[in-house]
Amino acid sequence: MIADWQREILESGFAVLPHVFSAEEVAELVVGLDAVMNQTSEAEGPIRDKAGTVYAGRNLLRLFEPAKTIWRRSPLLELLRDVLGPEFGLVRVLFFDKPPERTWALPWHKDLTIAVKPHSGESKIFSKPTLKAGVPHVEASREKLEAMLTLRIHLDDMTDENGPLLVIPGSHRLGKEPVASYETARTILGSRGDVLAMRPMLAHRSISSREGTTLHRRTLHLEFSGLPHLPDGFEWHDFHSP
Repeated sequence: MIADWQREILESGFAVLPHVFSAEEVAELVVGLDAVMNQTSEAEGPIRDKAGTVYAGRNLLRLFEPAKTIWRRSPLLELLRDVLGPEFGLVRVLFFDKPPERTWALPWHKDLTIAVKPHSGESKIFSKPTLKAGVPHVEASREKLEAMLTLRIHLDDMTDENGPLLVIPGSHRLGKEPVASYETARTILGSRGDVLAMRPMLAHRSISSREGTTLHRRTLHLEFSGLPHLPDGFEWHDFHSP
């Protein structure tokens, strides 16, 4: 089965791994995340709208201890090792939610930035430095992004009702280049406890939840790299080996 998922990721840029986490595990994660997001100041990581509702969060490796270890299980370890090689590690964790009363959407994009330690030197590999929740980020080169894989742990069912993710199969092979046509877009649906594995340069967008829904769409977004060391004096902000 790992070989099938690996082939899907190579060809399409993504694969859905069903039932990786049990309902009990998901419920425990939701309780823990709600506590952390609601009790932590916005400067430390939670992102809130004007009404104070949390809809996303950064710095989960610092704020939410389980994020460091929940991925250390089968079949995730085997998949990560097969796709990224033996030296892979976890480099960043984000949280997303679409509260039913505070939905949101994102346009088509690719994930091009990585979290790094403070660095003031010049580089032809990394560009566009920014600061997000106190953590330096840079846009990485195509080569470095091709050595990465994201695992999105879905803490709610993914339905047409609660603002699912749409992807363009094969768009990761274009590198950073935008997609010319979105006619082949596929909607990612599934169950809580499923894991979506995707390449960062896979074109994707997130649509708004339907009006009147009572459903959340909570996701833990974990980014991995097969490269423990970065060039030009840069270092990962975090790197957690298996």
